[in-house]
Parts: sequence; C-alpha cells; structure tokens
Amino acid sequence: HFAGLGGLNVINFSMKPNAGTVFTSLDHWDDRKDKSLQLKGIMDTLNKKFAAIKGARVMVISPPAIPGLGQTGGFTFELQQRSSTDDIKQFEQVVNNFVAAANQRPELQGVFSFFTAKTPAYHVDVDRELAKKMGVNIADVYQTLQTFLGSTYVNDFTSYGRNFRVVAQADMPFRGDIKDLSQYYVKNNTGTMVPLSAITTYKVIENAPVISHFNIFRNAEINGNAAPGYSSGQAIEALKQLAAEVLPEGYGYEFAGMTREELLSGNSTMIIFSLSIAFVFLFLAALYESWSIPFSVLLAVPIGAFGAILTLFFIPKLTNNVYAQIGLITLIGLAAKNAILIVEYAKERVDRGIAVVPATLDAVKLRLRPIVMTSLAFILGILPLVFSDGAGAISRQTIGWTVLGGMLAATLLAIFFVPVLFVIITKIAYGKKLAKDKSAQLFYDSDETE
Repeated sequence: HFAGLGGLNVINFSMKPNAGTVFTSLDHWDDRKDKSLQLKGIMDTLNKKFAAIKGARVMVISPPAIPGLGQTGGFTFELQQRSSTDDIKQFEQVVNNFVAAANQRPELQGVFSFFTAKTPAYHVDVDRELAKKMGVNIADVYQTLQTFLGSTYVNDFTSYGRNFRVVAQADMPFRGDIKDLSQYYVKNNTGTMVPLSAITTYKVIENAPVISHFNIFRNAEINGNAAPGYSSGQAIEALKQLAAEVLPEGYGYEFAGMTREELLSGNSTMIIFSLSIAFVFLFLAALYESWSIPFSVLLAVPIGAFGAILTLFFIPKLTNNVYAQIGLITLIGLAAKNAILIVEYAKERVDRGIAVVPATLDAVKLRLRPIVMTSLAFILGILPLVFSDGAGAISRQTIGWTVLGGMLAATLLAIFFVPVLFVIITKIAYGKKLAKDKSAQLFYDSDETE
C-alpha cells in the first residue's frame, strides 16, 4: 500500500510545488522471505527504476530506526555556512562538492542532499516611484501579492460543532501564470483600481526554494548510510575527516537526529562500563571482606569481552552497536559469575588454614562441573537469539552472538586464568599473613607431637 502527498518534501518539511512524498507500507515480513522483497532489495530495485526518470530526482529512503529522531535512516549531517560571505550559488557549490567527495569514500553509501539553488522562480520588482506618482501605497501592493499568490489567514468560525479556518487566496485559474498580475488590482488614494502589472515588472531567475538554518547558521542537510561492512561510527569518522579536508574556511558542520544521539551516548559508554565494573567490585569487596580478592574475579571480565569482540570481528554482518554494548555489559556479570564459583570456594579453604595452592586446586576440581553445566545451560538458552530471523532479527542476533562468544571465552579460558590470578593476588596481598599462619600451624603440629 502507498499514499502520496503532493507539494511536501518530508525530509526537510518544505512546501514546494515541485516536490512530493510517497509513503510505502510493505507486506508482512513472513511474506517477504526473498532478499529482493526485503527493505534493501526493494530500495535497490526502485532506485534503479527511478534513475531512468530524467525530469525528476526520486530518492528511496528508509525510515529512521527510532521514530522522531531524524527523518531518514542512516546519518544526518548539517553543513553550515558560519563566517563565510558566499552567496547562495557558492554555498550550493560547496554542498555539491562535499556530497560528491562523500560518495567516493568507501565507508559511505548513497549520500545525497535536497538542497538546490537552481529552482526556477520569478523575481517581481515594484516600481516605487511610479507607485508613488499613481498614489498607490506600497504596503497595499505587497499585501495584494501575498493574498492572491500566496494566502492570508482571515479568522476561524464554528459551524455544526466544527471549527473552520478562513484563508483568502486567488482561485486556481487566476494564479497559475505570472501574467495574471494584470488581473490583480490595488486601490490608490483617490479610490481608483490600479492593475499590479502597471507598477510591477518580473523576470525568471534561479534560486533556492527553501533556505533552512541550523543553530542560526544557513545550512544544507546531507543524508546517507554507512556502506556494507562499515559501522555507523566509522561513517561518522569518515564524515569528520572529509569535512576537515573538503570544507573551505568559514564553513562548519553539526550532526542531527540519530547521529547526534549516537555521538552523545557514545561519550557516556565508558562511563557506563566503568560504573558497572565499579559496582561489581564493591559488591565483591563486601562479599569477601577484602579489597584485593575481587580483582581475581574482575580480571576474568576482559577474557569474556575478548571473546565477544572476536566474535563480532569474524561475523561481517554484525557491528559493535548499542546491542553489542548491552551484551558486553551483560558479560560483566556472567564472566564474574564463573570466577566467583572458584574464588569463593578457594577463599573458604584458605580462611580455614589450607595453603593457597592446594585450596585453589580443590576449588577448581569441585566447581568445574557446576561452572560447565551453568554455562552450557546459558549458552543453549541464548541460541534462539543467535539464530533468530524475522523483523528486527539483526538486533537479537547481535546480542546473542556477543554474549555467546563472551561466554565461550569465559568458560573455556577463564577457568584456567582465574585460579592463577587468585593465587598470585592472594600471595601478593596476604603474603606476610599467610607466612605467619603457616608458621603457627607448624608450631602447633610440633607441639601436638611432643
């Protein structure tokens, strides 16, 4: 199903007579198993067909991932004219040069901008001296042009319980040609009706139909997508590098929509990870009543993260996006869980006076089976995420593969590293105390023998 709106460019919400927007609703996901019937396949097919239309520029654009954050999927780049004094034609040239250069970057795909300064228009001049001689008020001239060619809001009225807006405007047959100015009249100071064509002249020009501003500065919105095999973060970095290379002095840029939110949230990613690890450390410190033992648990977390990142690297369709970061935060607890099973039993034996190495070996032997069983249960539990399909499957697969790779690494590698780390950290932190306890134990044994 599809529905069209004539005169509206939904990307920049400009009203232009030579623009239009068509919204297309796709069939259910289950009825579009073939790749050519999925979103990217449909977009590629339509773009090829629309490219043959010479009298119009038609772009097929995916909707934003989160409704309300931008108007398109992919990135939103706002090119701004800041301190430059270039006219609108020179500004258009800068925009076109940037778009052309962006399409040459391997990280970017389908970069475009709807900004143009080549739309045909009429430039109407009012002969002020002649209007003054004829007794015509200049304000009345502009008001007449505004009302007949554009529109003028009059008022609202209520009828049958509904509100209606009154807008004055010339009827369609009387505003379809610039020559209709001869049929528009304005009253002079003697009450005589003077045709506008007597005091106005016009000429055809090329101009920008819409000039938008972003943070006060004149801007042109540039949209596009990351190329296959590249993440949105790599696309953003490519745009930053390109802006530094291509944009002349006096020009700048900002990001908007989802891209701006991604940059703002990206700055907080390390804070979130740091807070997560800090809370885990504090909980472990309270559990073991020690500031050093928790490190033997936390140092197992990088092993799980290594497995997750390695998994993302070897699966091209997956990227380190927000879903992968959710999986990485989940791995902090999952990787720590396996280490806790070993460290807790080992510490109990050390507290009872058993030597560190024998206590650790006993703990490893006792807790190996529970670690493997719980890890396998969790890994089997996330397989539906790993092999999911349907709408939004890539988000579920990203979380599933991230956690799966991290858990495999935490299970297969951490069980060897954690005992070693526990022994090393315990000897470093409690070396003197352990030696004293050992001496006391030997003295006690010798005393019993005597």
